[in-house]
Amino acid sequence: MGKKNLKAALQSTQSRLRAKQKAAQAAQAAELKARKQGPRPSRPKAAMPGTDVKGKGKQKTVPGPHIRRLLIPFKLSDKILLIGEGNFSFARALVINPPAELRSLPPSSITATAYDTQQECFEKYPEAEGIVSTLKDKGVEVLFGVDGTRLEKNASLKGRKWNRIVWNFPHAGKGIADQDRNILSNQLLILGFLRSAAKMLQLGPKPIVPPSKKKQQKAVNDDDDSDIILHDGFAAAMDMDDTEEQLQFLSQPSDVQTRGTILVTLRNVAPYTEWDLPRLAKCPPLPTAASAPPNPQYILRRSFKFYRDIWEGYEHRMTKGERAHGKGKTGEGGEDRMWEFYLKDKDSD
Repeated sequence: MGKKNLKAALQSTQSRLRAKQKAAQAAQAAELKARKQGPRPSRPKAAMPGTDVKGKGKQKTVPGPHIRRLLIPFKLSDKILLIGEGNFSFARALVINPPAELRSLPPSSITATAYDTQQECFEKYPEAEGIVSTLKDKGVEVLFGVDGTRLEKNASLKGRKWNRIVWNFPHAGKGIADQDRNILSNQLLILGFLRSAAKMLQLGPKPIVPPSKKKQQKAVNDDDDSDIILHDGFAAAMDMDDTEEQLQFLSQPSDVQTRGTILVTLRNVAPYTEWDLPRLAKCPPLPTAASAPPNPQYILRRSFKFYRDIWEGYEHRMTKGERAHGKGKTGEGGEDRMWEFYLKDKDSD
């Protein structure tokens, strides 16, 4: 398959996403119009959370508000590879003052990498020099000049395996003004990363995938008073109410070793949604060369909100450092979302 065909396949994906967005906008407009036409017929007043509802059959209890449950997608025995670290502040957050469940995480189990050379990194992000010094003192492996699409070619990484390979807010950083070409360049970056990272993931049994949202809701509404579903020690990726104050951090038991996973964080708003990360991972296009092996296929384990505030000291930096030393926005509206994938078996359907 040639480069033109790959480009056509990715642009077809863009067209499909835009059609979906237009349909969603049309539905929203129809809903607004219906609201303007007058209120709907009133319904019986809902019971307060935690109260008993009488009716035919068993008495049921209306579940109370959910606690905001934040997923910590690491465990103490993980070997963690961080890609595209920018100023290395996420690595610092993992080591210096992480969530309680990760305070015993050995710094030596973390390899933090940047695409820039050391000189480029320190010039682009002046604070990085101090952060890197701290990380090295703690025992973190810090590497510069690491291309996230050619990990297996790096002499320091070659032949090694990781349980978690993480890339927060990947971006090609080419500054292309044309939106379609800019989207395409980032899709090619993501594809290259998924292809390369597949060679670096720890082998093992499949991790357990949380049930669908329908099954989650059914479990919440059942009579057994169960309002949380655990899988490998994690709560299922349910969208909890952000206004709730109590936080509960859940992490995976350290005695369960499954195959490694890839974690990618993106802003859940255009243009990042048009990269169509889940589809690129699950149904990648054919490689550009007929003689090349097929692109690896992944299974989506879960996606969940990425709360920057739980990673103390984490400071997102833009790829293009001239934007006030990399300080910039990752899109208006939406939310930060982390996607977790594991490799699909080659012989599976």
